[in-house]
Amino acid sequence: MAQFSESADVPDMGRRQFMNLLTFGTVTGVALGALYPVVNYFIPPASGGGGGGTVAKNELGNDVSVGQFLESHNVGDRTLVQGLKGDPTYIVVESKEAIADYGINAICTHLGCVVPWNVAENKFKCPCHGSQYDATGKVVRGPAPKSLALAHAAVNDDKIVLTPWTETDFRTGEAAWWA
Repeated sequence: MAQFSESADVPDMGRRQFMNLLTFGTVTGVALGALYPVVNYFIPPASGGGGGGTVAKNELGNDVSVGQFLESHNVGDRTLVQGLKGDPTYIVVESKEAIADYGINAICTHLGCVVPWNVAENKFKCPCHGSQYDATGKVVRGPAPKSLALAHAAVNDDKIVLTPWTETDFRTGEAAWWA
């Protein structure tokens, strides 16, 4: 009978298992590291905080302070801020002490132009195709098919916080089309 002896060139079983585990771990780590950015690309970013809303930002990207905002704007002004999902949103000054409890999304419902506030005519007028909206953003003249979207506007720690509007549209009495 031939006797098997361990050769110095062949590693023992424990060492081979360790090397296989080390190789498998290295390959898996590299593969997951390369796959992470690809998978992360397809996951949409979360919008806003956990129900806390989005703090309105000014044209420089800084949080809007309500105190400074009210000092620098007149009653009835409609001023653009960066709102929900980064969309331009009008904040309405109701009095020297308060803003309206809603913000008006400035994206035209016809083709997506930014709709400026026309102070002289007291309405929003789209420069692209002539759609017109009243002071609350309700469509009064087409071709825009729907009123401008709304967002809740509230004050929290001297900041304007915008949250999605999901209730009935107070301008039309209908369900919010943008919700």
